[in-house]
Amino acid sequence: MISTQTELQRIMNDRKSVRKYKEGVTIPQEKLMELVRLATTAPSSSNMQPWRFLIIQDEEAKKELLPIAFNQEQIVQSSATIAVLGDLKMYENAQAIYDANVEQGFMTREIADNMIKNSVNLYADLPEEALKNVIQFDAGLISMQIMLLAKEMGYDTVPMGGFNKQQFAEHFNLPENEFPVLLIAIGEAAAPAYGSSRIPAEQLTRFI
Repeated sequence: MISTQTELQRIMNDRKSVRKYKEGVTIPQEKLMELVRLATTAPSSSNMQPWRFLIIQDEEAKKELLPIAFNQEQIVQSSATIAVLGDLKMYENAQAIYDANVEQGFMTREIADNMIKNSVNLYADLPEEALKNVIQFDAGLISMQIMLLAKEMGYDTVPMGGFNKQQFAEHFNLPENEFPVLLIAIGEAAAPAYGSSRIPAEQLTRFI
């Protein structure tokens, strides 16, 4: 039987973690902005959209980031590194988010007011560790969209969780309510990524 891949399936299969990049390749800021804008269709808890982004393109800034990222060479070789950040005060945007939902006809004023109240009460009172867990989960959702969209645009990526997050926050002067979650290098591959096997889905899945 012949199996035909959809375009989405092809992109998913072609996306690999690339660690060798062509140096000197510049991705226009407008294109990076488009990438982030498209990725923000990702879902998030209570639609709080807690993600924030710091895109590092400057060559000197890359060199400063290199030791913070444990000297992973893709930091300086790639076109840019997208730092996915989390905002611990994302609930302060609840009013604006749900007002926009009403204006765009997605919900009634009554439902929106209830969602605003519940969101602020829930997230403002959560212990910081629990709130960070929520935000990191949401950051993972948008990070995957960034990498798939980048592949569709003709670029390769690699996610990096291994870096000194405290040093990153201090060096790049993040406000107290923001913390780094993940770094994503993006650029044009200079060498193919290594292939990687997958455990058969049947071994990972149970039905009840």
